[in-house]
Amino acid sequence: MSMTAVRLALALLSLSASVHSDQEYFLPIDCDDIHRHDNNTPSGVYTIYPGGPVAPLKVFCDMASEGGGWTVFQRRMDGTESFFRPWKHYKEGFGNVAGEYWLGLENIFLLTSRKKNELRVDMEDWNEVKAYASYSSFSIDHENSGYELRLGTYTSGTAGDSFTHHNNMKFTTFDKDNDIWEKNCAQQYLGGFWYKDCHLVNPNGMYAPHGAIVHENVHIVWLAFKGWNYSLKNIEMKIRPASRCACNE
Repeated sequence: MSMTAVRLALALLSLSASVHSDQEYFLPIDCDDIHRHDNNTPSGVYTIYPGGPVAPLKVFCDMASEGGGWTVFQRRMDGTESFFRPWKHYKEGFGNVAGEYWLGLENIFLLTSRKKNELRVDMEDWNEVKAYASYSSFSIDHENSGYELRLGTYTSGTAGDSFTHHNNMKFTTFDKDNDIWEKNCAQQYLGGFWYKDCHLVNPNGMYAPHGAIVHENVHIVWLAFKGWNYSLKNIEMKIRPASRCACNE
């Protein structure tokens, strides 16, 4: 074999190895990375790496809503998971990413530390009426700061804005009271959330058909959409890089 042929063969091998390496070592930080890598990817469960290559994380990706690329960090749909849980569970995450789950405050912190993200909340009532609320940015602080919420402006949606009321609040669970009410909001309203005094939204409250719960406001509430005492059927909270939208702070 001539030297020219040898060099050509080596170049082809190198190119082949490079392509193989890129495919084998593609480690997406979030669902948007997966969508950008292949925009025909359907919604479903995928593995992302917000904490680096040694910390794979299963997550549900919404590749359909408003252009796709959404990393879902909270999902309620059938009541199979209890969301009345202690701080440790909310920190680490719980549930089934193919169904109901909470991704975990530490994972949400990692995701929102890596990129500036926008937030979308999708919800549905028991008559199949769907609504959403979008916010220009969403992030949370470190655990040392109680995973304090940093929420941008309400930009659009058919559900109305109820989440802004919770901005700058720390996360509260029944065993860690960080709200500003004289009692514990998580104990009172059976969830874990960025409660204030206490809530205008309660996505992690008790799951039940509308009208099935006699206690007020302990269910899944989004005040501006269906009022205080309406228990929603579905709700999802999801983020993607803010560079994907044209909204402003």
